[in-house]
Amino acid sequence: MKLGVVGLPNVGKSTLFNALTKSKIPSENYPFCTIEPNVGIVAVPDERLQVLGKLYSTKKITPAVVEFVDIAGLVKGASEGQGLGNKFLSHIRQVDAIVHVVRCFQNDKITHVDGSIDPIRDIETINLELILSDLEVVNRRLEKSEKLYKGGSKSLQTEVAILHKLVDLFNQEKPARSLSTTADEQKVIEDLFLITSRPVIYIANVGDTASETEKANAYKVEKYAEQEHSEVITLCARLEEELSDLSEEERQLFMEEFKLSSTGLDKLIVAGYRLLGLISYLTAGEKEVRAWTIIKGTKAPQAAGKIHTDFEKGFIRAEVVTYPDLMECGGYNGAKEKGKVRVEGKEYVAQDGDVMLFRFNV
Repeated sequence: MKLGVVGLPNVGKSTLFNALTKSKIPSENYPFCTIEPNVGIVAVPDERLQVLGKLYSTKKITPAVVEFVDIAGLVKGASEGQGLGNKFLSHIRQVDAIVHVVRCFQNDKITHVDGSIDPIRDIETINLELILSDLEVVNRRLEKSEKLYKGGSKSLQTEVAILHKLVDLFNQEKPARSLSTTADEQKVIEDLFLITSRPVIYIANVGDTASETEKANAYKVEKYAEQEHSEVITLCARLEEELSDLSEEERQLFMEEFKLSSTGLDKLIVAGYRLLGLISYLTAGEKEVRAWTIIKGTKAPQAAGKIHTDFEKGFIRAEVVTYPDLMECGGYNGAKEKGKVRVEGKEYVAQDGDVMLFRFNV
């Protein structure tokens, strides 16, 4: 899973990225301090792994991971190359979902490219640039497809029709993800790698103490996101960065003091995982406890294929026990004795938290 972190300059993108990845990339008070995209791999929080690790006295714990890409700040006119816009926009096309950081905090020492704090204006500036960039892509494809279609290629009828729909949609300043499509139309859209077809999580970035004005700004972001069925996470990127620098023990003490069940970053990672319809099944033993990322609805053979293609090709069966049952029975042998271990075949759909053991022929 790859998430692209976008927003205007000086909204806290690099600070958030540093907090997520425990990196130390520059986060200066001037536009475009990030030029090339920075990439970081982040573990998906899953307390089940640590519990299983203790149960099995395992030598290694491997969590599921998310890849975050910190993309340089976009500005008005980015689709036409302003602020190195075209270069930055090309990086966004490679991600699975977008994390849109919106400045809600007030700080006179940190300049805003438009001179004032207005979260809705900022969101609409970014969204319009993404739409205009996608419009350019669709118009280029439409020009080629219409020539071929007029030349007798009837197979392009669906493609030309959906491209016209997209042009009309973009001219209304609406993103591609707002369009209802058939399976064939969706295939055309996927081949275009449209930025606005990607789902979005908005980050309302507030200050350390979140003043009433900042809370009001965050609320505006929430109402905007509600209209397009997107998710919002309100956090203070600077505070999250400071938290990420603490030791595990210090961080736990801090969270207990402020009665925090999870950090804003954990919420973001889990939200991204959920946004893309991903779940984790687990494997456990003395050598390793590991979470495997699959798309919700994946059947057992394909889940096995995540470990190795031979597991999928030679799949015989899966021995499955739910994580709660495994814990309740004190381990795999106990679960088996109590009849909690099920034998599942090729049509079984793996569930989040399934602890699985695969049997296969080489």
